[in-house]
Amino acid sequence: MSVERLAIVGLGLIGSSIARGARTYGLAKHIVAIDRDRHVIERVQALGISDLATTDAAEGVREADLVILCVPVGAIGAVAETIAPHLKPGAVVSDVGSVKAAVVAAVTPHLAEANAFVPAHPVAGTEYSGPDSGFATLFSNRWCILTPPDGANEEAVERVRALWQGLGAIVETMTPEHHDLVLAITSHVPHLIAYNIVGTAADLEEVTQSEVIKFSAGGFRDFTRIAASDPTMWRDIFLTNREAVLEMLGRFNEDLSALSRAIRWGDGEALHELFTRTRTIRRGIVAMGQETAEADFGRARTAAPASVQG
Repeated sequence: MSVERLAIVGLGLIGSSIARGARTYGLAKHIVAIDRDRHVIERVQALGISDLATTDAAEGVREADLVILCVPVGAIGAVAETIAPHLKPGAVVSDVGSVKAAVVAAVTPHLAEANAFVPAHPVAGTEYSGPDSGFATLFSNRWCILTPPDGANEEAVERVRALWQGLGAIVETMTPEHHDLVLAITSHVPHLIAYNIVGTAADLEEVTQSEVIKFSAGGFRDFTRIAASDPTMWRDIFLTNREAVLEMLGRFNEDLSALSRAIRWGDGEALHELFTRTRTIRRGIVAMGQETAEADFGRARTAAPASVQG
């Protein structure tokens, strides 16, 4: 199902990937890119990934049939307030935020009854940001979770579902509250741990005279990948999903204490049982096609690019 006019607000990794995918797979006849940063808009124009690129949100959404908000969750309420008076009747609004209950609370008060809000969260990404970082296949065989409110317009939900399925995603539906609890343990807490351990290593760097960075080819290197993610986005995620994150952190701390006791008392059986169980989980993730089983996590054996567009 093709959308006549698709407007994307925020052209970072996710927004630019939606634009590229919509064009590649013929999911929209007209694609409008909206970003408050003039330099981003200039880059979008140079890349040619939209039919129209503008810093004027009101003008950009005016004739849109589907509007996707790809901005940090802390800013999404203000953006919704800005565009709401300019939406045409029947236009559907969605988002890509990693938190859903707070987003629903921030967006819905600003929308007219004629404009349905169908929140969505594509569980996909890289540590890079900016319009140059996007690619059409980012969502291929990745989950996208829809969290429509009670009584949501079914036609609006199907419009959003069709877009994500057209981009190659596997679409799941759940309540906003359940989404936030699930993502707290599968995404938010792992990022928090990564930020924390990389910060600890940075403090140790002064003591170890650069040996932390020098020998980072072990597990530390893999923590640094997600710790390089966009700081504004993740600041907002932790602040808007604080209850679920704190709940999962409490569980994590309890399990960490048990692991510490096993090490302290030489309980090899407990350690082996845990490591066996976690390896099974990892293999299950690979079997579901959500990760590669290739050696070294499938890293290309080529030099990394000198720089990444921010």
